Amino acid sequence: MAAADKNASKSKPEKGDKPKGGKSLLTIGLVAVIAAGAAGGGAWYFTSHGAKKENAGEPKAKKPGQVPAPAQYFALEPPFVVNLVGEAGGARYLQVEVQLMTRDPEALTAIQLHAPAIRARLLMLFAQQDATSLMSREGKERLQSAALGEVKALLVAETGKPAAESLLFTSFVMQ
Repeated sequence: MAAADKNASKSKPEKGDKPKGGKSLLTIGLVAVIAAGAAGGGAWYFTSHGAKKENAGEPKAKKPGQVPAPAQYFALEPPFVVNLVGEAGGARYLQVEVQLMTRDPEALTAIQLHAPAIRARLLMLFAQQDATSLMSREGKERLQSAALGEVKALLVAETGKPAAESLLFTSFVMQ
């Protein structure tokens, strides 16, 4: 019977014993959870940093409430003085002081470099104006818009960028 008791005691686990496969199953589960977390973290890291590198060459979009870069102005000196097309009652003159505004220091350099060509284009534009059309605010705004269009067209042709953000008339005298 002693042999039978030995066999019987081996078949029943005691309270303190653990099943043989328990430790290895827990270890495999723990390794799988850690590997899944590492894979997810790695995927997030590479996708978020890859998107930043792709957008590095593009200008950043303005966020609401973000202050724009400081404006830089370039005065086209001396003031423009042209004869206006008009009535037969006499000669009419226009004197205009113009300043160009940009927020890009490289664009300001391009504007300074091409200032003679800009002046030539604006001089031709101003000399084609009719005195009566410039009497109203709308006429002045149309001329200002056309002048900015001339400047941007020239700068795009020369530099590939419009460079000037706006054109301001700082003095406007007709006589």
